[in-house]
Amino acid sequence: MSSPESAHESDLPALPATSWAVLGMLAFGEELSGYELKKWADWSIRFFYWSPSFSQVYTELKKLEKHGFVTSRVKHDNGVRGRRLYTITAAGTAAVRRWSNEAPIDPPILKHGVMLRIWLGHLNEPGRLKEILREHIEYVEKMRRRAAADAAGGAAQPAWAYAVIVLRWSERYYAAEKELAEQLIADIDAADAVIRSAKVGDELSHPKPTPGAWRQVEQQTKQAHPDLD
Repeated sequence: MSSPESAHESDLPALPATSWAVLGMLAFGEELSGYELKKWADWSIRFFYWSPSFSQVYTELKKLEKHGFVTSRVKHDNGVRGRRLYTITAAGTAAVRRWSNEAPIDPPILKHGVMLRIWLGHLNEPGRLKEILREHIEYVEKMRRRAAADAAGGAAQPAWAYAVIVLRWSERYYAAEKELAEQLIADIDAADAVIRSAKVGDELSHPKPTPGAWRQVEQQTKQAHPDLD
């Protein structure tokens, strides 16, 4: 098992960010089962990073135990099937502290399924697109309220002070997402008017852009904004 000193002296292992997230939850010092880690992630980390499956959590725990960053034991309660509990090691605490301070900052990756549907709006009807956005608004409002409730619930624990301000950030994020979606609903009619004014392109009446238009736009944008390369 690595010591805290060796964790600082050697390069950090090439673990995915999800591993560090799991280790980070254990860094609060509590001995937890994989089930409890999953539930805690749903309570906090899902608002701003990821919502893991149980299998993901256990996969990451195995990696962390292999590197000596966590230890585990099986606890038997009143003859019931044992639970495996995980505890962070000194080496694990040193490693996650170093990762948090020194790892390169990865830009956030936005995979917005709703926006992909709107982007393909020329293949759909405006009414359906608005329905999709209203469903999305209902979801983000639920997330906003839940993040606010969880932030309020966590405020009683001083050790969670930074977790609480991230949950408050999450609340503001979902409020902004709701506002953007509402604006997009208002924009759909204007986009539909542009589509309808376009020359019919194919047998399904989908207008087609001018061939090579993307390449022209790309060149023009690069020339106008060379600092954005």
